[in-house]
Amino acid sequence: MSTATTTAVTTPVMPARPWLTTAIIFAALLTVPVWLPMLGGYTALAGRVLVLGLAAMSFNLLLGFTGVMSFGHAAYFGLGAYGAGLTLKYIAPSTPLAMVGGVLLGGILGSLFGRLIAQRRGVYFAMVTVAFGQIAFYVTYSWDSLTGGYDGLRGFSRAPLNLGFTTIDITNNSTYFYYFLLFVFAVATGLQALLLASPFGRTLVAIRENERRARFLGIPIERHIWMSFSISCCFTALAGALYALLNNFADPMGLHYSLSGEIVIMTVMGGMRAFWGPLIGAALFVVLQDYISSMTVNWMSFVGLIFVLVVLFFPRGLLGMLQKGTEK
Repeated sequence: MSTATTTAVTTPVMPARPWLTTAIIFAALLTVPVWLPMLGGYTALAGRVLVLGLAAMSFNLLLGFTGVMSFGHAAYFGLGAYGAGLTLKYIAPSTPLAMVGGVLLGGILGSLFGRLIAQRRGVYFAMVTVAFGQIAFYVTYSWDSLTGGYDGLRGFSRAPLNLGFTTIDITNNSTYFYYFLLFVFAVATGLQALLLASPFGRTLVAIRENERRARFLGIPIERHIWMSFSISCCFTALAGALYALLNNFADPMGLHYSLSGEIVIMTVMGGMRAFWGPLIGAALFVVLQDYISSMTVNWMSFVGLIFVLVVLFFPRGLLGMLQKGTEK
């Protein structure tokens, strides 16, 4: 066998360069205010894609890269929204402080809960996360004096960004607020990428691929799953805080298990083994929801049908199948 043939056989096929996918995605996101109105869309819709895309990517740290399923991640999304709203309403009219408040509320409770369930696996882990999510939902639903109960938390709004040398009005200018969301989204996803590229991230993938073998190598499995769960909850709570800022409103449905199911759908449709897959899934889900719901109240049936078709014909998700095609 020739040297060239030997090299072709022994050298693994490299995936497509990740920077190219990242560049294409951010080029599209940066120019959204230009091309989206031409397609009949609006900037707030793109902002919703960023927020839910961040929530799905945060959830994917747990599902796609650690191999652990949670059906109650909406709890931390909703807690982040309430943390931001309560901070703006009762503590200080500061947008950055509201984001910190949301991350602390959702992240701390998620970390405490994750410590309790890190030793559970499979359906037991998933069901316990549903139970905790519903507890958080009913507490929020019932605490009228603080959360507003069924009507949700109102009476707050995002505040302008005071940078010292200038002030950016994100309260009335939707374009400015979209780029603010994009900036936070870029920082958050950049941190996630660095985390996954670190030895800790590689360890999470090892746990996903073969937990028993990882344990034989001396990896503290429960500690890593707990840390992955806690980090995922913090990023999900950040997405929830941004959602409260986007709508100037927080409601208990943000903690409901139905939203957890939607986050799972976004992640699986886009591709849970691909870093940007959940963002693609969130974009598809939000656009379909906005378009189909304007024609029928049974929009979820059509989205569910599309989800089934994607699972059947694109088992690796939309972006996962595209990346597989580039590797051939």
